[in-house]
Amino acid sequence: MGVLKRFEQRLEGLVNGTFAKVFKSEVQPVEIAGALQRECDNNATIWNRERTVVPNDFIVELSGGDYDRLSPYSGQLGDELAGLVRDYAKQQRYSFMGPIKVQLEKADDLDTGLYRVRSRTLASSTSQPQAAQGGPAAPQNQQQGGYGYPPVAAPPMPAGPPPGGAAGRRPAPGGAAPAPSPGGPRRHWIEINGTRHQISRPTLVLGRSTEADVRIDDPGVSRRHCEIRTGTPSTIQDLGSTNGIVVDGQHTTRATLRDGSRIVVGSTTIIYRQAEG
Repeated sequence: MGVLKRFEQRLEGLVNGTFAKVFKSEVQPVEIAGALQRECDNNATIWNRERTVVPNDFIVELSGGDYDRLSPYSGQLGDELAGLVRDYAKQQRYSFMGPIKVQLEKADDLDTGLYRVRSRTLASSTSQPQAAQGGPAAPQNQQQGGYGYPPVAAPPMPAGPPPGGAAGRRPAPGGAAPAPSPGGPRRHWIEINGTRHQISRPTLVLGRSTEADVRIDDPGVSRRHCEIRTGTPSTIQDLGSTNGIVVDGQHTTRATLRDGSRIVVGSTTIIYRQAEG
């Protein structure tokens, strides 16, 4: 049984009780849980061949409306989400440098239904990673890196990438690209309403105009809405559109894309895909 499924089951007993209002909110706890998993994958740092360290301190930013609904249960929800991160890390053989903490914060720039996750690694003075299956150790003289950055006491990255992946990263489960083969070209494509559009050039413009590389017939989409740029990493850039872009639940003007990223323009959802070979 998957980690997210077990998380859902643990919450089922609370749906008719303290969590009844939570599940009526625009942002669902399971959405946040999935975002925490991705945050671990995207910020995994290789310690050595035996250890890969992931963040252990998370802030989930919510719109005012969603925060007001969820904050009364933030303690229980934070504990459940921390448990999910621990279970997921054990499954992926990740390690932590301190206890796991998940807290909610209000963000005035987010609309209802959108959220943003920030993470950091809180390192103890010994800087020894904890295996996910072990209980959290009491922090001693904690040092901390900023949200989205490695810990202050993190070891230097290896000179070259480890076999089967980029240095300091581990593919997200389920929709991630397979390990690269030496010399194999990377393929990029997008999926819109079940139709695949191959990206065969460095840039791809999406919009409502017939001059766009991929035309999207949606009144909420501008003539030249956004542009995908393939590379390492691939990115998406808003081209001054009226309604903007949402990438993996976050309103933005520019974002890094990973395999499986969900892009929303107007009322249209686009799935970005990439694979080696």
